[in-house]
Amino acid sequence: MPAAIVALWNAVRADRRAVTALEYGLIVSLVAVVITMSLDMMGNHLVRVFDKIATNL
Repeated sequence: MPAAIVALWNAVRADRRAVTALEYGLIVSLVAVVITMSLDMMGNHLVRVFDKIATNL
């Protein structure tokens, strides 16, 4: 059993596709966080703008 685990571990370490996929996953996560924060800030601003317009009407 330990020999199979070591062989699997060595195969995973040698496979660079997993590292690349992980890097792309981290980049996508960061982009999603930035988009979410931007939309949240823009949404709050739009609510204030529409509230101001409604008040002036």
